[in-house]
Amino acid sequence: MSFSLHSPFVCIGHFHCHNHQNRISPPSTTTTTLASPPYLYQQRRETRSVLTLSSNSMEICGVDSEGKEFNSVQEMWREEIGEEGDETRKTQWYRDGVSYWEGVEASVDGVLGGYGHVNDADIIGSEVFLKTLLQERLVNVGPNQHLVALDCGSGIGRITKNLLIRYFNEVDLLEPVAQFLDAARENLATAGSETHKATNFFCVPLQEFTPAAGRYDVIWVQWCIGHLTDNDFVSFFNRAKGCLKPGGFFVVKENLAKKGFVLDKEDHSITRSDPYFKQLFHQCGLHLYRTKDQKGLPQELFAVKMYALTVDTPPKIHRTRSKTTSNRPQIIK
Repeated sequence: MSFSLHSPFVCIGHFHCHNHQNRISPPSTTTTTLASPPYLYQQRRETRSVLTLSSNSMEICGVDSEGKEFNSVQEMWREEIGEEGDETRKTQWYRDGVSYWEGVEASVDGVLGGYGHVNDADIIGSEVFLKTLLQERLVNVGPNQHLVALDCGSGIGRITKNLLIRYFNEVDLLEPVAQFLDAARENLATAGSETHKATNFFCVPLQEFTPAAGRYDVIWVQWCIGHLTDNDFVSFFNRAKGCLKPGGFFVVKENLAKKGFVLDKEDHSITRSDPYFKQLFHQCGLHLYRTKDQKGLPQELFAVKMYALTVDTPPKIHRTRSKTTSNRPQIIK
């Protein structure tokens, strides 16, 4: 999807999960005035939840932006999109999300929810991560190798223009908000070169998109996957796995809830915790190759994490310094 940071604001109270019913606990005395961005959710209050992962389901507690608590992810999704198979309510969920972004200015400050100044830190963090991955994953790339990337939730082409077009010969942009994609075409008209350029502009929602088979070296998914339901999250990655070239990989860069999840009722998106993401990646049959925390963002915003994911099982890497063990490739458990 287009969505580049997160919604107007999230009002989150302290909460605990109960086995039989939801109760909204008294409001916190510590609040922060918000004007949060698309996908860079600000936290209004500290959130607490209890997280329990079972082998069969994700019993993850969460809260929405109105302070309501949920005992599980399943409970939240039932309330938002109905029982499984209710396509009418799910369609409305996605329509409302796109409608929110259609009311946002097609500018860097607009897609970053008034936080345009975080753009530089975001791009620098992504570039360091990407360069390491390209060196490790595409070691056999020759000088004439043609590299292609897909920018999911491309918005106005911010990431393509500032990062991807410098490393890839072709970049395809995927964005469901037409005004953002029009701005991206304009922004990228003079960017890059004959050998490094934006090629295709797809005005299609992420949950409906099927990439071309074997086309991409990297599929970049940033600040947009929170708009997908869990089932559509898994379905998208299962479709996209066959679209990677040998050695290719996914990069997912997203906001993290400290625990559980946070549902934004205004832009119809969900901020997931790290264990929640890993459970979904596991369901997709993806392997966690490398992760990195984004640095340099304002402290009042949600933490942001980068995940590099592969279809193949990464080989073990032997290092001499023990402090590097946290970055060793591993299968998501």
